[in-house]
Amino acid sequence: MSAARPSTASLVEVVDRILNKGVVVDLWARLSVAGIEIITVEVRLTGGSVETFLHYARTVTELDIAE
Repeated sequence: MSAARPSTASLVEVVDRILNKGVVVDLWARLSVAGIEIITVEVRLTGGSVETFLHYARTVTELDIAE
């Protein structure tokens, strides 16, 4: 009996999916010692294709006009 290997996505498939659907990373971290804040890190990263950006930019513009 052979063991079934889980299917893995290649790097090209992962990049294609990210560019097609887009990805958003929102990170917020705070380091404090004894109640004194030492470091605060805030990262907002978005990625996607130009086509995806334009699609959502049009939608946001339509919402701004409607208000």
